[in-house]
Amino acid sequence: MSAPATTGVDRHAYLDTAPLKPGDTVRFVSPSGLGSKESLERAVAFYEAWGLNVVVGEHVLDPHPRASYLAGPDEGRRADLVQAWCDPDADAIVCIRGGYGAMRLLDGIDWELMRANALRRDGRPKLLTGSSDITALHEAFRFHLDVPTLFCPMAGNDVFNEATTVRPDVQRWLMEPWRDREITGAATEVMVPGQASGRFTGGNLSLMSAAVGAVESAVPQGALCFLEDIDEDIYRLDNLLLQLQRFGRLDAASGFVLGSWFRCGEPEAIRALMEEYLGHLGVPVLWEQGFGHDPEALSIPLNVDGVLVAPAQGAPRLTVGAGEFLVPDAGAGSAGGRG
Repeated sequence: MSAPATTGVDRHAYLDTAPLKPGDTVRFVSPSGLGSKESLERAVAFYEAWGLNVVVGEHVLDPHPRASYLAGPDEGRRADLVQAWCDPDADAIVCIRGGYGAMRLLDGIDWELMRANALRRDGRPKLLTGSSDITALHEAFRFHLDVPTLFCPMAGNDVFNEATTVRPDVQRWLMEPWRDREITGAATEVMVPGQASGRFTGGNLSLMSAAVGAVESAVPQGALCFLEDIDEDIYRLDNLLLQLQRFGRLDAASGFVLGSWFRCGEPEAIRALMEEYLGHLGVPVLWEQGFGHDPEALSIPLNVDGVLVAPAQGAPRLTVGAGEFLVPDAGAGSAGGRG
């Protein structure tokens, strides 16, 4: 699979201008799992409270004749996604829940058509948002469209309704510029010190591994790689990391930011596994940054540049859009940052 033609999109458009403002139109889609009418109504109410115009995809509440874990047949979910993206009035596409199913849509998407409709009326790129299973779309949109996306909690999930910090955090990412935003969680620790810069990529480890060979044949070089997961036994995490290692994705990264490993087993065992795969690569690694399936999950912009400073002593800093390292020496490993 060769690299696609450039779209002419400014993937850093949201560093200095907010992605959305009151009156903008967001299209709700469900490329993966099926939600309920109640959760959909609640999600619409949240976004309308921010002054946004919400348009809901036709097939969002369709049942699947075989698979209860899918929000309707692939054709309907794919049609909602493509129609939403190609709507000239759309400013953002909001995936309202994850689960499973987004990967099933990729092969049938007309990416040339999607590239032709990647810009809003104001000339800036449209924005895709979502997390978990939506990692498949984040990876595909990065490769095929080269647009910025936002890995964030989804409005159709309980955490969006119940967590005290999630909704305000998503709102800020949607309605404020991104430049110089720092996104280090309170519990973040430095696993391997160093400093690096690069494009933010990644998301859910299971979907990253599943996308090997499905999204691209060339590994992104010098990227800061974000990884998290949920409900995976440690032997499964081992296997998933092995797939990324064999594909060259681990060796190509300039640094790693590890999020939550919710219900994946003992944290000490998971940390030891991550150190085994990542600790010898000569790049900085953060542990427990707080994005993913954490009950108070942070949002992460993807396909934009940023800087990771992980000192041997002191608090790490992960900054969006910074063009240079923030300290002269981040400690051992800084020379190997590949930034």
